[in-house]
Amino acid sequence: MSRTLALVTCVLFGCPGAQVRSKPVVAPPDEVSRLQGLESQAFLLATSLCDVAGQRFSGSAGSALAVTWGVETMKRLGLENVHTEPVMVPKWTRLSEEARIVSPLAQPLAITALGHSVSTPEGGLEAEVVEVESLEALTALKPDSLKGKWLFANVAMRRTVDGAGYGAVASVRHLAGVQALAAGAVGALIRSVGTDTNRLGHTGSQGADFAKLPAAALAVPDADLLHRLLRGGPVKVNVKLITKEEAPVESANVVGEVLGRERPDEVVLLGAHLDSWDLGTGALDDGAGVGIVLDVARALQTLPQRPRRTVRVVLFANEENGLGGAKAYGLAHQGELGKHVLAMEADSGSDRARAVRLLSADGARAAFLSWGPWLTPLGVVVEPDDAGGGADTSVLRAAGVPQLDVRQDASRYFDFHHTANDTVDKLDEPQLTQAARAFSTMTWLVAEQPVDFGRVPEDKRARKR
Repeated sequence: MSRTLALVTCVLFGCPGAQVRSKPVVAPPDEVSRLQGLESQAFLLATSLCDVAGQRFSGSAGSALAVTWGVETMKRLGLENVHTEPVMVPKWTRLSEEARIVSPLAQPLAITALGHSVSTPEGGLEAEVVEVESLEALTALKPDSLKGKWLFANVAMRRTVDGAGYGAVASVRHLAGVQALAAGAVGALIRSVGTDTNRLGHTGSQGADFAKLPAAALAVPDADLLHRLLRGGPVKVNVKLITKEEAPVESANVVGEVLGRERPDEVVLLGAHLDSWDLGTGALDDGAGVGIVLDVARALQTLPQRPRRTVRVVLFANEENGLGGAKAYGLAHQGELGKHVLAMEADSGSDRARAVRLLSADGARAAFLSWGPWLTPLGVVVEPDDAGGGADTSVLRAAGVPQLDVRQDASRYFDFHHTANDTVDKLDEPQLTQAARAFSTMTWLVAEQPVDFGRVPEDKRARKR
């Protein structure tokens, strides 16, 4: 064991053989204490975005308002080099959606179209339903096995503190349309990817290779109803979706910086996405994240001196249905990605931060672990597992840029995710304040401490969903 690693181990866990009367007190840098005690504006910023722009789906009027809001807010907060960078985004609009069971009984169904679903005929599509209850059964469907029928993928999501249940079930949403098309179905229905029992559908992306079929998510209680009826025999439904797909339009990433005092060319990227789905006002997804990253930039400017490295805040366009902003940023900044020291993303709602993780060259891990005691006042722990990175920073991860996760409590996040219920009243101000302080602490440490994070190893550059 190296001397440095041995010292870190002693600080964190106690030194073997030593008489330990009490845990060692590791005084944090003054800047850390100041950031953790600072009043936060994350809640006010998130609320302002949602109230001013409303829903911010790519290509919508709300999306354009959000870009203007982002520029004006960054300038008001004192960020430097504030500018927009063009992004071409898709433009898809939901116009109407309804569904009902027509046999063996008559019942309305609560649904919402999945992103980029095509329309049904004007009178709807009426057909029997065939249920699959796992991702494995979905991918095992044989060609023409569902000819003339509706596919119903009924896979429930687990509620977990870390949101791990989402990754597994999101794959069902991404694949349902493609598998339905291959099996000859008229369209795809899925159980909403959510943990609530409200009669509200959870929309979402169908993935990059979605099929040109009608596709919709059933509210959880309605998925349960359909499942119960199918146990008794054939069920026929009528689904009517009216949508509109237009040519891509121009939007923008919004970028601003807190310039480093010694190494301004070295960039610590702090990202959140400016867009939202069209059903609610995107308060949790991702108004909270936008509030956090802007509050971090504001907080850093209250310190007696700025951190050594530049902190660049990027409000990404089109995260929800294409990652257009992430891809455009990667192309526009391809020549300077080698100077991107690390990337962080805030996109997990407004609840408390509970842990941090790092993905970098192995040599940076000892320094990262030594920061653990400085997070203790916030109730945040350092975890040794690799960070996963975010959707918008996945392009940077693929280029080798190290990633740092501030992992928030996701226990209630997926009750509201991608629904009409994602509104400002769901924000938890005290928890959002704690999360913003955790992000501020980690951002300052990465930007200030003379740590070489290296590059992500080649075999870890692909992000797992």
